[in-house]
Amino acid sequence: MSDPLNVVPRRLVPIAGPLAWLAAELPPSEQMLPLGAEHAAELAGSGPTPRLDALTEELRPRLDHGRGFALLRGLPMHGDPAAPLRALAGRLGRVVPPAPATGSRHAEACDILLLRATEPAATALRSAATIHNTLLRQDRAALAALYEARGEPAVPVFSNDGGIFAARWDDAALPADRLPSALAEALGEALPLPLRTGDILALNPFLVWADRVPGALLEACRTEPSRLDNEGFSGLA
Repeated sequence: MSDPLNVVPRRLVPIAGPLAWLAAELPPSEQMLPLGAEHAAELAGSGPTPRLDALTEELRPRLDHGRGFALLRGLPMHGDPAAPLRALAGRLGRVVPPAPATGSRHAEACDILLLRATEPAATALRSAATIHNTLLRQDRAALAALYEARGEPAVPVFSNDGGIFAARWDDAALPADRLPSALAEALGEALPLPLRTGDILALNPFLVWADRVPGALLEACRTEPSRLDNEGFSGLA
């Protein structure tokens, strides 16, 4: 195997903005969006949907270039438990099959992943931008190596294409022993997120690395523009 640090020098810059967050500094108001009976009624009905329209408009920027996730809590768990996922995914983008990922975290190739807990569970979230910035401070050579495509399909861990940041690490396809050790060291403190039955976690897997939620229902969608259009990750589409 070639030296993972033997790479062409590149200009590396910090990732700024709300997508670079620290678990200890993220207030509950930045994590959860409460849903009520009105949202449930609009999801089940065929009339006007002002509350769902407002929810969609809030979620899109949050998932595209904001914190990268939102916990939606308050929908009752009855009927078809996957129906709200399909309805929300259809509003947020083009529904696509959630390409399977078998590693320890959700790395499905999509712009928005919706997960619904079917029983009490827990996950842990990390900001990929914060991990990137930690590596920039601690080991620039390792960070540069992680911008190089590797694995099958060959994709980088980090990409900054035209100012659009994206990051993906499927640790089943690309185990830690094939990467600079600095990546694992830079993961830092995760944000623990308990999930109640019926909770929906909306996240952008290119911005937030989330520990896998066993038994969760999944729905995925692709937005336009999409991070899957980025040169580095186009092989996943």
